[in-house]
Amino acid sequence: MSDITQSRFRPATTEAPAARLVLILLAVAGLGVLVLAPLATVFAEALAKGVGAALHSLTAPDAWSAIRLTLIVAGCAVPLSAGFGIAAAWLVTKFSFRGKALLITLIDLPFSVSPVVAGLCIVLTFGANATLGGWLVANGWPIVFALPGIVLATLFVTFPFVARELIPVMIEQGRVEEEAALTLGAGGWRVFLTVTLPNIRWALLYGVLLANARAMGEFGAVAVVSGKIRGQTATMPITIEMLYNEYLSVAAFSMAALLAVLALVTLCLKSALEWRYADQLAATHRH
Repeated sequence: MSDITQSRFRPATTEAPAARLVLILLAVAGLGVLVLAPLATVFAEALAKGVGAALHSLTAPDAWSAIRLTLIVAGCAVPLSAGFGIAAAWLVTKFSFRGKALLITLIDLPFSVSPVVAGLCIVLTFGANATLGGWLVANGWPIVFALPGIVLATLFVTFPFVARELIPVMIEQGRVEEEAALTLGAGGWRVFLTVTLPNIRWALLYGVLLANARAMGEFGAVAVVSGKIRGQTATMPITIEMLYNEYLSVAAFSMAALLAVLALVTLCLKSALEWRYADQLAATHRH
């Protein structure tokens, strides 16, 4: 083989095999220490007294209430986050207006603001001592220390995920197909349902999965607005903390294991969507 041919097929990396092996071992070791070992510890502690004790702790009234509340909150906040993300991505990518950079910055705000600060802002705005919050409480619509406050706090920390997944995809796809559909007489909703939505469906599902994982595991903002009322406003992460502080290790780790299983299921779905989404992008680039 000539020197020219060899230069064309030069490997992407020039590290020695030993250096690559060391890097791989370091990565695996870091992953094991930071992720696999804590995860294994959670399941080991949950099963320390047997499967029966773990399942019994999960069927307790307070535990079942926390599980049910977590699923309800995720079921309320994630669709709202998806709707906001679609609307925000549509506005940013399909229209030109002053203040677009500011809007994008506001979308990213929950990534930089502490969830505890966000929860405190919600308490100061909708608490019983605030003007708006006092009026809502007086009329029988409490926000803080109730389900609406938990949903609102969860919505704040999850709404950027869908928008940040959709905006790059919609920028890359451009506006040609939508403009062609409008030229042919299609209405706005028909353009969205038949042109835009099919093009963004995998990115949308990916963002929804990320938002769902954050919604189920959120602690800081929810801890502030919920009041940590056992059996009423305590979600799974808050209940785990309460049980651990009371030295109920099996119950705490059993719920933590259940939350970890939900996270692993979400991760598997995320990986499947990444694989499917990568194939879709490759097919788009080929055409």
